[in-house]
Amino acid sequence: MGALTLRLPSLSSIFIPPYLSSRTPALIRRHNRIQSTVRLCASSTEAAAPPSKSKSEDRAITPRSQDFNAWYLDIIAHAELADYGPVRGTMVIRPYGYAIWESIQDYLNVKFKETGHSNMYFPQFIPYSFIEKEASHVEGFSPELALVTVGGGKELEEKLVVRPTSETIVNHMFTQWIHSHRDLPLMINQWANVTRWEMRTKPFVRTLEFLWQEGHTAHATPEEAEKEALQMIDVYIKFAYEQAAIPVIAGRKSKVETFAGADRTYTIEAMMGDRKALQAGTSHNLGQNFSRAFGTQFTDESGQRQNVWQTSWAISTRFVGGIIMTHGDDAGLMLPPRVAPIQVVIVPIWKKEEEKSGVLSSAVTAYEVLKCAGIRVKVDDSEQKTPGWKFNFWEMKGVPIRIEIGPRDVLNKSVVISRRDIPGKQGKVFGVSMEPDVLVSYVKDKLDEIQASLLRMAASFRDSNIVDVSSYEELKAAISDGKWARGPWSASDKDELKVKEETGATIRCFPFEQPQGAKTCLMTGNAAEEVAIFAKSY
Repeated sequence: MGALTLRLPSLSSIFIPPYLSSRTPALIRRHNRIQSTVRLCASSTEAAAPPSKSKSEDRAITPRSQDFNAWYLDIIAHAELADYGPVRGTMVIRPYGYAIWESIQDYLNVKFKETGHSNMYFPQFIPYSFIEKEASHVEGFSPELALVTVGGGKELEEKLVVRPTSETIVNHMFTQWIHSHRDLPLMINQWANVTRWEMRTKPFVRTLEFLWQEGHTAHATPEEAEKEALQMIDVYIKFAYEQAAIPVIAGRKSKVETFAGADRTYTIEAMMGDRKALQAGTSHNLGQNFSRAFGTQFTDESGQRQNVWQTSWAISTRFVGGIIMTHGDDAGLMLPPRVAPIQVVIVPIWKKEEEKSGVLSSAVTAYEVLKCAGIRVKVDDSEQKTPGWKFNFWEMKGVPIRIEIGPRDVLNKSVVISRRDIPGKQGKVFGVSMEPDVLVSYVKDKLDEIQASLLRMAASFRDSNIVDVSSYEELKAAISDGKWARGPWSASDKDELKVKEETGATIRCFPFEQPQGAKTCLMTGNAAEEVAIFAKSY
């Protein structure tokens, strides 16, 4: 087997930590640019001895258990998911990373349209006065705003905000479009980029600019708005479980953690491989907060003027980071088949020139059979790399299934199939027939098995790392052990902030699924109606 050698930049240098100022010496920045050059080198299987290790150890993937953050950054670099932009904290999403985002888009776009929403687009420049109209909104977003003060070489009369979210500009337009109850409900979505000036950045998870979808709706009654907010969080739950194989916990945010300008925020919280929580998607019942601020009104059936009731909801490219951190291992990415850009890679193997044409012919035949069956498949017939190099490379890219075809397989009219989720010989099956119906059926079954296996493993990991607690001391102990704490809560916002200050954990949500029976608040000893989940988060 050929050795895999990857010379790639450490992404820890891409997203410069906040303690390094913008005055970082030009020499260091130039060095980082030089280090971004990618060199893929494969040693020949006939080599007399393995190549000597370089002083940088050829940038092998850091073991997950050794340094989770370094492992995450290594995978993003090695799997060619993203690179860094020239502005600190920005990223360039590379084709393979963007293809995962497209899989997310493809699924959600269908669901949004099935639930009655239409896609449109709003400008990314928003007058600052719009942000100021909703008091809690401006207070919540002020630290993250990027402002434009000069345009066309002249000082602007009013500074502009680069879109951090679109509730304000949406309301400005809704006010012009909504007049009567006959104009409601108005339900739209946009796929866009947003800018939030984060001080601590992490690729995909938290960057200055990221991609997302944001839905916005207006309704005639509070009941309709609440139903809409819950409907859209349900869409996100199904996506997480059925497509991304991430067993999220869905629930309501605490008042402290509610979106700035919303009455209620619903969330899906995912446990990452380092047991931190990732807020993977949110749906907000905005009540009439923005419609009152902007005068977004309609005439109801009795002829009275009323403010509309609204929602907004979003999932972003942070979900790509969630997929990496939920399923990856020391070999690299491990992609759920339903979001994988490539579900099957075919690696033809030959040694002698006379074997080449037969092996390649069989590889192309298998490719065409699988492609016609709707499977996303690729043949790696490059001759510059050894089969062993290719095995390592595509494992690192997280492709769910690898098909190997050699001269003996051609004679037997069969293939060898390896599963990404089961390492080594255990995940390899020999002698799978190349008969089209048999091959297609076998591959589809294995893709379904891998999808289910990844969800099952993630759910087992999640459940084994949630601790039920009944006192603050137990909560502190659970968080100190790196676990999630679940316990009854009816304490004040001040108490919630105390937990955050003393443990670093926040209330991730009050889960929709609540245990029955009487409960006593873990902090105050008073009666509690709900349990909350506490965890450290990204």
